[in-house]
Amino acid sequence: MRIYDISVPLSAELPVYPGDCALEITPWSRIAAGDEANVSRLTLCTHAGTHLDPPRHFNDQGITVDEIPLERLIGPAHVVEIQGVHLIGRKELERLPVKGVERLLLKTRNSRLWKEHQFCQDYSALSVEGAHFLLEAGVKLVGIDYLSIEGMDGDGSVHRTLLNGGVLVVEGLNLSEVEPGEYELICLPLKIKGGDGAPVRALLRGGGAPGAEPDFDPHTTKWPLA
Repeated sequence: MRIYDISVPLSAELPVYPGDCALEITPWSRIAAGDEANVSRLTLCTHAGTHLDPPRHFNDQGITVDEIPLERLIGPAHVVEIQGVHLIGRKELERLPVKGVERLLLKTRNSRLWKEHQFCQDYSALSVEGAHFLLEAGVKLVGIDYLSIEGMDGDGSVHRTLLNGGVLVVEGLNLSEVEPGEYELICLPLKIKGGDGAPVRALLRGGGAPGAEPDFDPHTTKWPLA
């Protein structure tokens, strides 16, 4: 069973959302300088790279990242592909197998933007209408392949609609190597107490057509990695 790492590597070259603090990785101690061990200092925003938005991100009374039940972040997920669209709304989503899907990942043209070191403002995003549609469809987690699920001209309404409606948001995914279909999502954020967000290591396992038999044999301890 193949494992897809859909997280982007944290580095100083990674684009950051306008207004967020820059990501810095600097040496603290180095063996080459006579120190006992290599240690680095990491400075970053809680919404850097591939990250999770909990309700607290847009609501002072919302739950924080460390309060999210892990079962919300691990389980079946469906990747759908939407190309050639700047704003994803009801019309685009209702054509796709979305209803009844608990964890939905949106693959767009955004995944190509990770090749650019500069932040690109012209990314595909979800509309408020699209956010309401996902609530109606019963989605509990939605992910997208750039640093925000809401467009640059948004006023936070997309985030508030989703987060206040109980939908977790994962931003900054890289789905360029992932085909549409059913997978198992494993998405674990840093356990930041009171966190309004946190970087995550997100993985997809499996793939293939709906109903396809998995390659993993539950009667063996050998877990295939590729």
